[in-house]
Amino acid sequence: MDSFFFNITDKCYKTTEIFKYKDQHATRVDISNGLVFFDISLNLKEEKTLKLKNLDRMNFILSLGQGNCEIKDNLTESNFTLTEHNTYLFATSRQDMEITIAPSQKSEIFILFIGDFFIKRYLSDNAYEPINYLYKKLQQEISLELVNETATDALSLYLIDKIVSAKDSEIMNSMISEHRAIEYMIHRFSMLDFHMPAEHTAEEIEIAAKAKEIILQNYKTPPSIKELARLCGTNDFKLKKYFKKTHQTTIYAYIQKLRLEKANLLLREHLMSVAEIANEVGYKHQGHFSAIFFKTYGVYPKDLKNSL
Repeated sequence: MDSFFFNITDKCYKTTEIFKYKDQHATRVDISNGLVFFDISLNLKEEKTLKLKNLDRMNFILSLGQGNCEIKDNLTESNFTLTEHNTYLFATSRQDMEITIAPSQKSEIFILFIGDFFIKRYLSDNAYEPINYLYKKLQQEISLELVNETATDALSLYLIDKIVSAKDSEIMNSMISEHRAIEYMIHRFSMLDFHMPAEHTAEEIEIAAKAKEIILQNYKTPPSIKELARLCGTNDFKLKKYFKKTHQTTIYAYIQKLRLEKANLLLREHLMSVAEIANEVGYKHQGHFSAIFFKTYGVYPKDLKNSL
């Protein structure tokens, strides 16, 4: 059984046309050993199936722009139905699967495959980092597991375009594409909401969960720390300590994360101006919002909005 990776021989960047007809295409690009993406844009009158059968440990991120598709895991007879404008992160330690694209006026799919040996390069001493969590999961015997599912945001679309367009670069396309792919992975992996095993008391879990629930409902205009502590039946010292210990982030950072994730979705929809989006997610000043957005994602919301 061949490996899905190591498809590159004398070149460090390899493009393979799986299908091409007029403005339709299905293209495989081997960025480097351990990184492969599929760029698919089809107009289908009947369903089309891509088969994948290997013994590679990998994560893959599938972003479905338009259309619908289904993944069948032949090893467990499990089926995953994927819908447009959503992005899915899967983990698999061996593959016998079929990705079936349903008939549609337009089907647009981007899939980034990441070998576990590529992920291993970036492991750290912090067990709470998403990269460590994903690598550990890949060492288990799982045929196919859905790790995360979220709506596709504007930054993801922006980075996908950068990854795909690198193939048109005349120089250093492998390096450029790998750099963009890593940016994309950082963004998508940062959306994971998981809890590593740790020693927590019942009081810590209860207070942290209550605080998170309140913040989720009120991230635009959240209560002060003192008010949040009162609502959780504790004091502000315990609240901050328990929240950080349980969720591995501060209350302020969590509120900012929720606001920026919502802003990213609103930017994709093209229905509001940047100023309106800033106000919608809880920032009074557009300039402050833009500065925080750029510091977090490396691109200004105005530029992101204009690129889509």
